[in-house]
Amino acid sequence: MRTLLLAVLLLAPAVAPADDTIKAHGIAMHGDLKYGPDFTHFDYANPDAPKGGELRLGGVGGFDSFNPFIIKGNPDDGAGRIYETLLVASADEPFSEYGLLAETVETPADRSWVAFTLRPQARWHDGQPISADDVIWTFETLRTKGRPFYRAYYANVAKVEKIGERTVKFTFKPGENRELPLIVGQLPVLPKHYWEGRDFEASTLEPPLGSAAYKIGKFEPGRWSIYERVPDYWGKDLAVNRGRDNFDTIRHDYYRDMTVELEALKAGAYDVHPEASSKEWATAYDVPAVRNGQLIKGEFKNGNPTGMQGYAFNTRRPLFQDRRVRQALGYALDFEWSNRTLFYGQYTRNRSYFDNSELAANGVPQGAELAALEPFRGKVPDEVFTTEYQPPMTDGSGNMRDNLRKAVELLKAAGWNIDPSSKKLVNAQGQPFEFEILLLDPVYERITLPFVKNLERLGVTARVRTVDTSQFKKRMDDYDFDVVIDRWLETLSPGNEQRTYWGSASADQPGSRNSIGIKDPVIDALVEQVVAAPDRASLVARVHALDRVLQWNFYVIPNWYIAYDRIAYWDKFGRPDVIPVQGVQIDTWWIDPAKAAALAAARK
Repeated sequence: MRTLLLAVLLLAPAVAPADDTIKAHGIAMHGDLKYGPDFTHFDYANPDAPKGGELRLGGVGGFDSFNPFIIKGNPDDGAGRIYETLLVASADEPFSEYGLLAETVETPADRSWVAFTLRPQARWHDGQPISADDVIWTFETLRTKGRPFYRAYYANVAKVEKIGERTVKFTFKPGENRELPLIVGQLPVLPKHYWEGRDFEASTLEPPLGSAAYKIGKFEPGRWSIYERVPDYWGKDLAVNRGRDNFDTIRHDYYRDMTVELEALKAGAYDVHPEASSKEWATAYDVPAVRNGQLIKGEFKNGNPTGMQGYAFNTRRPLFQDRRVRQALGYALDFEWSNRTLFYGQYTRNRSYFDNSELAANGVPQGAELAALEPFRGKVPDEVFTTEYQPPMTDGSGNMRDNLRKAVELLKAAGWNIDPSSKKLVNAQGQPFEFEILLLDPVYERITLPFVKNLERLGVTARVRTVDTSQFKKRMDDYDFDVVIDRWLETLSPGNEQRTYWGSASADQPGSRNSIGIKDPVIDALVEQVVAAPDRASLVARVHALDRVLQWNFYVIPNWYIAYDRIAYWDKFGRPDVIPVQGVQIDTWWIDPAKAAALAAARK
């Protein structure tokens, strides 16, 4: 399922009941909703888009389950497509949600509870109505049997109860957490009557029952799956759905690795490919189909925070528990050389966990941000208050002696010195400095091996190990790694998910997003400040404070990012004219019959 969104607050204008609650068609984190109660479609969707045809997508690895809500198994890429949430987010607002399964959402001014009234026409694919009991069962099941993410994400819900035939009320624990109504609005609702008698915690290849525009059709485990549009889908005329889900079928095909996947795209085996590799984007598309305009290389700017990607240290390992060691290893990565020689100058260096947005911490803390940090003076690195964080830089020539010299000084201060006989870095007990870098795909080897060479110059032995999808997932879930390339996606409205990224409570939960293993009371407190932010200005200031403390603890060696989406696609689609701030929305595309016919003729 796509990245789970975040945050909550005000509603569009509505008549407030006497108890000062607001009941409306949607809810926004801060400010008013963009779309009123009578809106007909999102601005970035074409309500007149034709329906039909097939969208073919590629993937790497395989699948052995249609249950994406548990740790066990490798779920199919489209497994979440058959379910719907109470509310659905718009892609052209920082964080607003509108009713999908829910007809209305109601909450008081203090955000201490939220109530959702389900649409009377909402139906499962077997024709049974979606009920309040389904919502309650789903919530309790995900929190007790689902991935650790759900326990952390919904931790502030104290009680869930049915208060009407179609109304469910969620009551929250005391404390400031203004996004909770929206957090609960993201709940994917599952059918209670289907799962009764089945083991929810077991992976399954029996297609589950859903309620959305698509259901699982034919499939071959590990190789391909097809999702079919539901002809009598109950929600096809809702404003939030008009102009979306335009394909009759959506097919997922799986390939051994990214190289094979790309070759399959160029051969016409599937239609749309988000490109992650700068080298491939610069060199691998010099083919006739691109030159004659049949296969299009599209670059679409977005306003999303890029999040952080980097070589992440597993601080559960004693080797990486010293901040100076983590800082030192960062001096061995020569981004400027890599960008020039490997990335064709396409990337910008990550320096913030919220790059490409106003949420990124710059300069030194002032005002509200400084006030948020002051209670922790002496408990965080001094640089947090005095210096803007910047990752180590070079001139791009490949000569990085100055950086390596700084790394040596830090390693010496941490108790690591070169053994004259072996020329290896050792500690006071004579133990060598060795670790493994775990990779998911061979494409990352060309990026990582130059980094390993630079580490060798420090006397550090780093081994690169590339594993398949199943093994990678298992080792990540069990935190069985030293260093891994990891990425934390962010939105324009950070909130509860920060607990799963950096919170102490998630550090020891198998399968959590706290892969680093951070257990820091200061970071816990800063995360809670972000969650409790009462308005946009305070949210930005508190995110800056969190960002700055993460930066100066050197939990990752920052990688790089681009501020646009690189998407290669065959010229058979129509697209809306509007691209929202959160980037391209493939589910608003459609098959253009004239283009598809011309492409088919050209291929013949």
